[in-house]
Amino acid sequence: MVDEVALKKAAETAWTVYRARHPDVDARDSRRCLLERHLHRRWEESESDAEELASFGIAYLHRLPRDEC
Repeated sequence: MVDEVALKKAAETAWTVYRARHPDVDARDSRRCLLERHLHRRWEESESDAEELASFGIAYLHRLPRDEC
């Protein structure tokens, strides 16, 4: 079972870091949902801790093409 607190913390951390580097991205951008789904899958695959998940999330967001979100 997913530790919802760790998953939420990781998503929030990754999203905050990403938006700090990309201030033009709206808080309700569709990338947030993509990030949460990605982190949920990563958690199920490897049961990483919140810090590791956040770093995976940041890397994932940087790989997303801006024009497809």
